[in-house]
Amino acid sequence: MPTSSELRATARRSLSGNWLPAIGIALLFAIILGVLSYIPYIGGIAVLVLGGPLTLGLVTYFLQLHRGEKPVVGVLFGSFDRFAPSFLVYLLVQIFVFLWTLLLIVPGIIAALRYSQSFYILKDNPNIEAMEAIRQSKQMMKGHKGRLFVLYLTFIGWAILAAIPFGLGFIWLTPYMMATQAAFYEDLKGRTPAV
Repeated sequence: MPTSSELRATARRSLSGNWLPAIGIALLFAIILGVLSYIPYIGGIAVLVLGGPLTLGLVTYFLQLHRGEKPVVGVLFGSFDRFAPSFLVYLLVQIFVFLWTLLLIVPGIIAALRYSQSFYILKDNPNIEAMEAIRQSKQMMKGHKGRLFVLYLTFIGWAILAAIPFGLGFIWLTPYMMATQAAFYEDLKGRTPAV
């Protein structure tokens, strides 16, 4: 199995020559959800409603980048034709992680890791239902939650550095992490029997 450093190296290769558009799409995603969240009274609802298709669009962009395709910025908005399943995955994962977090922080983290592949599965399976994408994510992550947790831990130093200049470093770090997660999913998908 590839190590965390090997997955990050794979991510850097996919970003080579593509840093500016990758930064642009990650920034656009953050700006849209940030602006929505500040709308008085309905900001939280707006983020909840649009977060699913926008997250699916972001995941699609970085998966296409990883696969050697040349995604365009419009990919971010290209998942609204799958509004219902992407909205439901977003909503259900938020609910499940919240409920597990009520028990303790650790079960909440484990739940977040367990459901982390749901949007990738949704992207690769156009006709899948939301609960089935979540179920397949749980199946895929059996025995791999620790791997993903360690992968996330390897970004802590970068996150601290990114936060120092008023958080501006996250403009670079976010696409790097997204590309690394795409590399993790592709590796995991290749190791998982059809479910």
